[in-house]
Amino acid sequence: MSMAREASFNAYVPYSRFAVGAALECSDGSVYTGCNIENAALGSTICAERTACVKAVSDGKRSFRRIAVFADSSNWCTPCGACRQFLAEFSPEMEVLCAKAGGRYVSYKLSELLPHTFNY
Repeated sequence: MSMAREASFNAYVPYSRFAVGAALECSDGSVYTGCNIENAALGSTICAERTACVKAVSDGKRSFRRIAVFADSSNWCTPCGACRQFLAEFSPEMEVLCAKAGGRYVSYKLSELLPHTFNY
């Protein structure tokens, strides 16, 4: 979770001021971090989870064990629907650790958060 928290410090969030960090653990034990990066054209914004996943996939990784998602907020920071679908493309049964301020977190299986993924 500390890597996800550290990644949140790099977030570019001039519009929402809601910094999110993610740390994605691959099946081989390697970890990729990401942060959310906003854009004035809101549809071009990319979430922390997808940033980490894109970095991993661009390095040839395709199987993930878990992802930790952190925001310094009073609510659990869960992945948005787009991120859930994006991650499910690779590892629908991966663990998702959702944190909030104070370092507390809850754990879910991705398939619990997105029970009916779109797939072929």
